Amino acid sequence: MKKVLSLLIVILLLTACSSVKEQKVEKEINKDSDISMINVIINNKEYNLDLEDNKTVKELLELLPIEEEMTELNGNEKYLYLDKSLSTASSNPKHINSGDVMLFGDNCLVIFYKSFDTTYSYTKIGHIDNLEDLGSSNITVKFTK
Repeated sequence: MKKVLSLLIVILLLTACSSVKEQKVEKEINKDSDISMINVIINNKEYNLDLEDNKTVKELLELLPIEEEMTELNGNEKYLYLDKSLSTASSNPKHINSGDVMLFGDNCLVIFYKSFDTTYSYTKIGHIDNLEDLGSSNITVKFTK
């Protein structure tokens, strides 16, 4: 009887410890979901990227930090292809504002530096206030928490 009781106590203790560990892991995973802004350094100038609250952003946060060259396109945007596909919720915003950061398809991250009307669909990542004209060259960008 004592052996059975001892075994039950050990099982209860192990179950309790496992539950505490799971809660700690869950808190670590969820801490990124509370982030509403990240830093973006473009050619050594720092900006704040105000983030949307969506699944795509949560998945993007898991990839940070990212430091890559972004390629110029159309005189109004810079883009880079991520190594991983992200969840999407694409829609046509009809109008892009300078500073908008979007996902085109499921792995093409785009920073728009000029405003214009569009017929394309994107998943909204966030917005950079006071973004300067980024010029016609490729740029080096670093995204960090």
